[in-house]
Formats: sequence, C-alpha cells, structure tokens
Amino acid sequence: MAQFRMPSLGADMDEGTVLEWLVRPGQRVEKGDIVAVVDTAKAAVDVECFDSGVVESILVPVGEKVPVGTPLAVIGAGEARPPEPTAQAPATAPEPVAAPEPEPVAEPERKTEPERNRTEPEPAAAAPQRARATPPVRALARQAGIDLATVRGTGPAGTVTHADIERLLAPRRGRISPYARKLARELGVDVSTLPGTVHASDVRVAAAGNRPAAEPATKTATKTAAEAAAVEPRRRGEDMRAAIATLMERSKREIPHYYLSSTIDLEAALTWLREYNRDSGIADRVLPNALLLKATALAAARVGELNGHWLDGEFRPGERVRLGVAVSLRGGGLLVPTLDEPDSQPLDELMRTLTDMVSRTRSGRLRSSELRPATITVTNLGDLGAESVQGVIYPPQVALVGFGAIVRRPWAVGELLGVRPVVTASLAADHRATDGATGSRFLAALDTVLQRPEGLR
Repeated sequence: MAQFRMPSLGADMDEGTVLEWLVRPGQRVEKGDIVAVVDTAKAAVDVECFDSGVVESILVPVGEKVPVGTPLAVIGAGEARPPEPTAQAPATAPEPVAAPEPEPVAEPERKTEPERNRTEPEPAAAAPQRARATPPVRALARQAGIDLATVRGTGPAGTVTHADIERLLAPRRGRISPYARKLARELGVDVSTLPGTVHASDVRVAAAGNRPAAEPATKTATKTAAEAAAVEPRRRGEDMRAAIATLMERSKREIPHYYLSSTIDLEAALTWLREYNRDSGIADRVLPNALLLKATALAAARVGELNGHWLDGEFRPGERVRLGVAVSLRGGGLLVPTLDEPDSQPLDELMRTLTDMVSRTRSGRLRSSELRPATITVTNLGDLGAESVQGVIYPPQVALVGFGAIVRRPWAVGELLGVRPVVTASLAADHRATDGATGSRFLAALDTVLQRPEGLR
C-alpha cells in the first residue's frame, strides 16, 4: 500500500491546493495516470500517479490547501470496484410518498386507463408529479439540468435512482472535470462550445478570450463575465510574481554567483541544420533553439560538476541531465518545465517534445512530471532581441545557461575576415560548487559540440 502525496513542483513550492480529483475510491490507476489537479502559486498542474494499484481512499478533499509531502490518497493492491451505490439503498424509501402521486390523476379515469397509456398527452403535462425519485436524486438532477420526466427509472416501480442520473452524467464527466464545470459556471462559459476533454485551463482561456456579443442586450452580461474572468489571471499573476520574487531573493542571498560568457560561431551548425531540414515540411523543421538545448545538455553531461544540486552544504551530481527550460508566459511571469535526458534524444524528437511542452506551459496544462527539479536550466531571450543574458540560478541548482539572439557579426577565420552568425552564451554558476576554470571548460565544451553539429543528430 502506498500513499500518494502532495508533490514538490519546484523549489518555490511549500504548499498546494487540491483543485479536483480525476479518480474515485475503488478505481484502478496505472503509473503515469493523471489523478488530480493541484494549484500552486504559479499554475494549476495535472498531477500524475507514481504507483499502480487501486485508489483505496482520498484523504484531502477538493479545495483544501496542504503542505508539500502531505498524503492525499491511499493506493493499494486490491481489485477495482464499481462506484459506491450511495443513493440506491434509499431508492425504495420514497415508495409510500411517491406511490400516491399518480393516483389523483388516474382515479377519475380508471376505466379509460388503456387509452391514456396509448396517447400519454396528460401524463407528459404532469411529469413532475409522476417522476418517482428521492429528494437527493431530484436535487442531483436539478443541479445537472436533467428533466426527470425524460429518465427511465430502474428502481422499484420505475423510481429514478442515483445510478440512473450518474449514468446520464457519465458522458459529460468524461468531457469535463467537476472543477472545470464549476469554474465555467462562475465565468459564464458555455462548455458545449469547447472541443475535446475540457480542463480548467480551457475554461479560463475561453473566458478571457474575445467572445463577441450577438445582441446589444447581452453586452452587459458579456462584460460581467469578462470582468469575472479577469480576476483569476490577475490573482495568478500576483501570486506568480510573489513566488518568483521569493525564490530570486533566496538565490541571490544564498548563492555566490560568478559569470562567464563566450561568443560562439554558428556558421557550421546553421549550415548543417539547413541541410538537415531540407526534406522536412515546415511543421517538422528543427529550429536553432532545439540545437542549442541539445548542445547544452551534451556539455552538461561532459562537465558534470555543473549538473546537479547544492544540498546540505555539498554538491550532489545529477544521475542524468534534466534540463530546465525557462518559458515566458503571455500574461507575465515564467515557468520552468523540465526535459528529461535531452542529451540522448534524437533532435527531431526533442523538437517535437519542446514544441508540445512550451504550448502546454503557456496554456496551463503541464504535468507534474514536467516540473520535477531540473539539474541545470537554460534561458533563451534571443527571440526578444537580447544579445546576452546574465541569469539568476534556480536553487538548488548550481548553474544556469543563457543564450541571446543569433546575430551576424564580423568574424575572423584564420587570416580571413567575414560576416558570420554568432550567439553569446553566458554561464551563471555557484562558486560554492565550482570555480571559473570549471565554468570555462563548460563553455568550451558547448562551443566544441556546436562546431561539430553532426553529433547533435
């Protein structure tokens, strides 16, 4: 039996809030399944399970904030079981109450009963009285917008049971989680217009988007929904800014940074990349950013003194390269998802992984496994025009690599002067773990890898 705990999704996370459960007690889960959505100061994250088994119990309800490491659920090795039939036992209880309901209507017409059964116009009008259901089942149907008159009851004498309503709700719940449905109601979003499986992030995007008002009469309602939708991103932005501030203060307070930089000739790398992309479609082409990330991962594998964490007063090398990629968010702030062993990934696969991960980062659909601690981080501000980047190390890591824009500059090769594409690579490193000589070896290794780009394939 294993405990599923509130995960640590970064050095700046001390606690998290359970936004929704995607599993129920008795349900079987496999390692890697997404079982819950957890809210951190920076994002709502899909949390994966790291054990296979059956959910024995859920310990923390939706909406509760708990510290990192708190048990959230218990996963055992038993057999999966169906949902608890919570309302089926009392389904027979309403018989004395529900049975008399049709009698006032049927009593005067007893002799014409067969004809009434054929035409059924009057029972349709009296459907609210004829539908047999317990008060909890009626409340559930009302909340879900289900007309009990349209439900074929499977209980005694046609009573509509809790299971009947759950059966009708099952397809909906496959499309949208309870939290996302609640959020959609609050923000005025029609979930029927959203394609595929709907997450809370999809609802936020829809609420914040430009939804045209079809008629002047709806402008006020649209404005109100938009204003309500703006509260969530604003709060998220404030929380994220505070989390980043706390972490960066800690980094500068605790870590003695040193900085090195090197300008690298990319003529060979970009020429090789053009040839590599020659027969690829536009969507399948590898961009220079993927080339720089893989080169960084290979350099980190060669100079392992910069690949790891400073913990309890000592450096602990990483068992493999886990490369953090700083991703700026459209509403401000940033997240640092992690690429696992990019040094061993084929370049085209790395490009696809990177594209997908950046897209999900910006739409708020990251998985918890993608926020596990990186061993070294890369930030690239070249697309924003910066030519060099002096970053701040993300504790407990001991190094951060920054890339600026690829620019064309005069460059001497041997005795010849020409114009070449170059990039400035900078290194911020922890002086407790390494000295400048180690940092210089890392930048030299990075340069060497990029001068022999065929090794990046």
